[in-house]
Amino acid sequence: MVPTGRYGSWPSPIGAALAASHDGRPEYVGTVGDEVWWTAPRPSEGGRRALIRRTADGTEKSVLPAPWNIRSRVVEYGGQPWAGRARRDDGPLVVFSHLPDQRLYAYEPDHPGDGPPEPRPLTPVSDTGGGLRWADPVIHPDRDEVWCVLEEFTGPAPTDVRRVIAAVPLDGSAADDRSAVRELSDGRHRFVTGPRLSPDGRQVAWIAWDHPRMPWDGTEVLLADVTPDGDFTGARTVAGGPEESIPQVGWTADGSLLHVSDRSGWWNLYRTSADGETLPLCPRPEEFGGPLWKIGHCWFQPLDDGLIAVIHGKGATALGILDPQSGELVDAAGPWTEWAPTLAVRGTRVVGVAASPRSAYEVVELDTRTGRTRVVGSPHDDPVDPSYYPEPLIRTFHGPDDREIHAHVYPPHNPDRIAPDDELPPYVVWAHGGPTGHAPLVLDLEIAYFTSRGIGVAEVNYGGSTGYGREYRERLREQWGVVDVEDCAAVAEALAAEGTADPDRLAIRGGSAGGWTTAASLVTSDLYACGTIIYPILDLLGWATDETHDFESRYLDSLIGPVDEVPARYRERSPIDHVDRISAPFLLLQGLDDVICPPAQSERFLARMAGRGIPHAYIAFEGESHGFRLAGTLIRALEAELSLYAQTFGIERTDVPRLELRK
Repeated sequence: MVPTGRYGSWPSPIGAALAASHDGRPEYVGTVGDEVWWTAPRPSEGGRRALIRRTADGTEKSVLPAPWNIRSRVVEYGGQPWAGRARRDDGPLVVFSHLPDQRLYAYEPDHPGDGPPEPRPLTPVSDTGGGLRWADPVIHPDRDEVWCVLEEFTGPAPTDVRRVIAAVPLDGSAADDRSAVRELSDGRHRFVTGPRLSPDGRQVAWIAWDHPRMPWDGTEVLLADVTPDGDFTGARTVAGGPEESIPQVGWTADGSLLHVSDRSGWWNLYRTSADGETLPLCPRPEEFGGPLWKIGHCWFQPLDDGLIAVIHGKGATALGILDPQSGELVDAAGPWTEWAPTLAVRGTRVVGVAASPRSAYEVVELDTRTGRTRVVGSPHDDPVDPSYYPEPLIRTFHGPDDREIHAHVYPPHNPDRIAPDDELPPYVVWAHGGPTGHAPLVLDLEIAYFTSRGIGVAEVNYGGSTGYGREYRERLREQWGVVDVEDCAAVAEALAAEGTADPDRLAIRGGSAGGWTTAASLVTSDLYACGTIIYPILDLLGWATDETHDFESRYLDSLIGPVDEVPARYRERSPIDHVDRISAPFLLLQGLDDVICPPAQSERFLARMAGRGIPHAYIAFEGESHGFRLAGTLIRALEAELSLYAQTFGIERTDVPRLELRK
């Protein structure tokens, strides 16, 4: 007979250390010869990103030992940090960005001799502002260069920055000489992606945009001719505009230009022929692209036989193979419900990163000849019995004006316990970051950490989320702090009204933009008994002036409105200006190295809360930036969050340190 226990008090084998060890996912897959390469998280190794290679015999190994950290800081969120090329006699050559100094390095892991030499720097260090940064590299097939995005700081302010496409010599001559780096684009645009060379090498395409637009608002595809000397000439706009978002561009084997555009209201795939005619290849009310948060995100890859691998879907995503001639789209078999925006092809093989509600992100290969899919890297393993995992429910709720709200509901679940018949479970609403983002339907051990203890979780894809078309995304235009707050509340209230959740034990949590939504919810409503605010935005006026990085420095123009036109709105919605309305306990978690949502905002917020009698806790983590990566941080943050809920909901737990709440 299964024992009875109160919700929230259940014992669970999913501890914080276990959840921390599985935090993060593989990214940036690529092929080097017949090998598959990618980056992978290493929380226990200082939170670094390792570069992994799967050799022809199936062996999976790290290309470089700690402390090498393959990660770019371009636009702070980074982007494609490496490129590789197979060579006939000397083995692969890889070029990568190293996080601590942001230099580009070249490395030959199979160099003949007693052992491979140390990686050699290709780019110099600059002491100006944030220095020199590099992303989205392409090793030129015919020149001894790597072409990539250069982000160069020209002064001390976060917005003292320029971005161009540049050519870096592979011989190391630019390692101490900035003048040896050739600039290829003209610097007219504030933001650029990496270059995409045509098959014949005579043309190059890239994406550009400018403030105050974000890349999901409007971007342009630029096309230039490449001279015999490797320079760009005659750059012109061939697609896109201020109200058309194009997040990816590429080429087919026959020289046609491909791009993803939301001109129809959905990110669909288009082809432009040599004569300039542009046609949709598979027009559907689905997304074949997504928000360009990281330079080099990839939702499609052409194959040599003319077919195109695509990631597509509404809400959830699938990997499909598209025949551009007939428009026929056939999805790969398998359990995966979410494909990350990274794809690589080699011959008839397509490689991506995918997850499901029962499996974490893993590297998956599709053989288009046979239709067979298999896991080839970072395979999911069940560290505990899968019976402890939650079973998500895909739900659609209705908010103000009867608008639809998409959410994933994870009821409490533990095979070793049942709850008393007369008790309803506590629930925590999770608000995702972005806010132009999406909560995927995948296995997350942080969610299982709570559900296996008897606390339900509801992930809300509130208005403004991606995956449901541009109209759904545009709901948040000038309504941030309103629509997101209302949608999260509508889901929580519906769960309580239908008898799924205890109305007196509701909480809300989120990080970054989700931290904003959490704080704004505590300010505007008494619905929640407590909240967990993680590296948040709390002061709109500060964030709109000099307290964030360049990429998002004008984001509030669309989310709130131009600050010089609606300054009162910034004060009306900022949680820091309404701390007197907060009546619920909260936990505030902050990375001290965060330049996106800086600790100064959290510290001012706490100063205004002092002496108000509201129980709260603040934990600041050294060495952490935007998004926690260190195993120790992840463990402490998760256990502190559980302690907050236990104290607020009246649950006895002795398996986590008690969070000290001050008033």
